[in-house]
Amino acid sequence: MKEKQELTGTYQASGRGFGFLIPEEGEDCFIPPRANGGAWNGDKVVARITEEDSSAGRRVAKVVQVLERANKTVTGELERRDHALWLNPDSERLPGPIQVFTKRKGVRPGERAAVAMTSFGGGKTAPMGTLRERFGPADRRESAVEAILYTHDIERAFPPAVMDQTETIPQTVEASALTGRLDLRGKTIITIDGASSKDFDDAVSLEKDEKGRWVLGVHIADVSHYVQPGTPLDLEAFERGTSVYFADQVVPMLPEALSNGICSLNPQVDRLALSCILTMDEGGGVVDHTIAKTVIRSTERMTYEDCNVLLAGEDPVLAERYAHILPMLRDMAALAKKLEKLRRNRGALDLETRESYVICDEEGKPVDVALHQQGESEKLIESFMLAANECVAEHLNRLRKPCVYRVHEKPSDEKGEALRTLVAPLGYDLKGTDSHALQKLLDWARGRPEEGAVSMMVLRSMMKARYDGENLGHFGLAAEYYCHFTSPIRRYPDLMVHRVLTALLDGTLDKQEKKLTAAVQRAAVQSSQRELAAQEAEREIEKRYLAEFMAGHVGERFAGVVSGVTKFGLFVSVAGGVEGLLPVEALPGGSWHYDEAHLTLLEDNGSGRYTFGMALEVECSAADPVSGQVDFILPGGTPVARPERRQEKPRGDKPRRKGGGRRAMHLPKRRKGGKKR
Repeated sequence: MKEKQELTGTYQASGRGFGFLIPEEGEDCFIPPRANGGAWNGDKVVARITEEDSSAGRRVAKVVQVLERANKTVTGELERRDHALWLNPDSERLPGPIQVFTKRKGVRPGERAAVAMTSFGGGKTAPMGTLRERFGPADRRESAVEAILYTHDIERAFPPAVMDQTETIPQTVEASALTGRLDLRGKTIITIDGASSKDFDDAVSLEKDEKGRWVLGVHIADVSHYVQPGTPLDLEAFERGTSVYFADQVVPMLPEALSNGICSLNPQVDRLALSCILTMDEGGGVVDHTIAKTVIRSTERMTYEDCNVLLAGEDPVLAERYAHILPMLRDMAALAKKLEKLRRNRGALDLETRESYVICDEEGKPVDVALHQQGESEKLIESFMLAANECVAEHLNRLRKPCVYRVHEKPSDEKGEALRTLVAPLGYDLKGTDSHALQKLLDWARGRPEEGAVSMMVLRSMMKARYDGENLGHFGLAAEYYCHFTSPIRRYPDLMVHRVLTALLDGTLDKQEKKLTAAVQRAAVQSSQRELAAQEAEREIEKRYLAEFMAGHVGERFAGVVSGVTKFGLFVSVAGGVEGLLPVEALPGGSWHYDEAHLTLLEDNGSGRYTFGMALEVECSAADPVSGQVDFILPGGTPVARPERRQEKPRGDKPRRKGGGRRAMHLPKRRKGGKKR
């Protein structure tokens, strides 16, 4: 008898009894109820194929061994039962309750807490753990936010050793630090950021040389001068990997004395920088470049809002106030358009997506949700940062020196076929998945009702951008060379690139190259992991803020669009990006069945149809700031209680594998105020 095949992979629980095996290679496998072998969501397991399920179109397997546990710590709500303390997990994908042991005094039921797992149970034995942390009342959004940060190892406070070192760093540039630096303090250099930004890690300048060529300066805070390898500051920055942004808060990678102080390119003060100075022809092509350690003095701290008004010529008073930089600003806008055209011609994707952000009052409560759209100044800064990032990556690659590259690979054949299937019902025949073919699809959809849906479909077909010590190119930008150089205050890979450049400029790279090469690869792996953790935490926290905002709008109607389709209902996006569930039970008519290939719910009698991207008016029936759940009904409908184990949103292209989005594909974070890096 032929031995049944065994596969190693990750177990993904559905929260409804069954699950999936996500193997290291090959197609997913369905894990039926009671076949998980004691595995919890995220565990690395060995599973044995038991049958081919032709009706479901996938293999069926059972878990035979748990190799590695993923849930070392679990957060949830404490309750007391039969004189014992138990924790009900926050995640619907985890089993529970978990028996909690602690010697702490004053622990009360109704608190949200974290438990370190000591046993995952089995048979008639309950899972067990010891109390690690308490976050406050479980019925408050604040405790949910703190639990999410804890789950993703995101620490607000810096260790004492880091703060002690920070106190020794001067808050003004010392004369000794100027030795060997190119002095650019006489140049007109400006920062352009959001109105609420406090850390300015990049500045720009533009002039013409004696040959009439553009000379674009991209000046980046020299964080590496203050954060030396192996110091407490460096070790902590490595562990954090990135700053984390949500609503009106930030958990920074570096202490405020650096991020908002000596490393911030504040106006009218001397600051150390690493500058990438690009000489460009009339069309925006780079003909020469210089990378140098510099000292600068920012002329003006500009905001996107003011720059957009200036470029539009809408405020004479503002134009008079900034008359000394307005000609340069106009030249910058013109050059940025040329750079954007060059990128488009080579195949960079033009994904015009709208991103929402939460507006909070002085007490930190969400009072509004708004859509951010790029203005001319935001696009200007993005173009200049992209140009500098590409230049630095190519510079280090051609010299065969170590670099943390930002890589983005071509969509897989599986994702390409899934996208082709999704757009076919819209009347579009997708031929290939190279960037030009995808851009043709986006151009075709522009201005049509399904434009937003098509853009979202393309995003979901993308691979996930990541960091790597090997140059693999950037598909979304159609860039042969790409790295992150422009935000060392908030991204560790940028800091690592600065270290390599500094060693190269100081003439010490040959002695350090072996050590830096190893450090680059460690930073690439760690930073990719921490970026994913930060993005997941940001998404989960934002859901809580959005739900709290929507709790004040229960009963109101909203124009929306179907942003996800599942067999148990529709996810609908409304009000600047708020997303909620419209349960299948709340749909009119009879029973419905799910067409996964086309992301469509079809009524059995053929009279009703709901599909991905469809415009839909809905009414908010419930919103829970603790769980982040928002529920919708059709106008005039009857609210439907959300069944348990339903809050995970699957995506049409099976996102259990690598996914992507505009932020991840281009540059991983849009800071408050709209700047992407």
